[in-house]
Amino acid sequence: MELLLAMAPQAEGQAGGGMISTLIMFGAIFAIFYFMIIRPQQKRAKEQKAMLDAVQKGDKVVLSGGMHGTVAGLEEKTVLVDVGNNVKIKFERTSIAMVVKESGEKN
Repeated sequence: MELLLAMAPQAEGQAGGGMISTLIMFGAIFAIFYFMIIRPQQKRAKEQKAMLDAVQKGDKVVLSGGMHGTVAGLEEKTVLVDVGNNVKIKFERTSIAMVVKESGEKN
């Protein structure tokens, strides 16, 4: 009986140490996820929003479906794109994948 009582405090000490190392591991995993997944995704979303806000009439754009055209008109949530031969199609602003600069450089 005395042997069991002598071992009881040691078992509690080991369980507490295991809990701390588990919490440290969860914290490290969360930090890795934050810096590898969440933060870069927020940065890309911020850049995409800035690009969509900066679109102006006359800009050459590439849409998410791969269609190329020139912005002919802007509304709050939509954009009118001239795709050639005076054919104009209305798209959501969010469908703009990139703005192509005159020098051929992508934005």
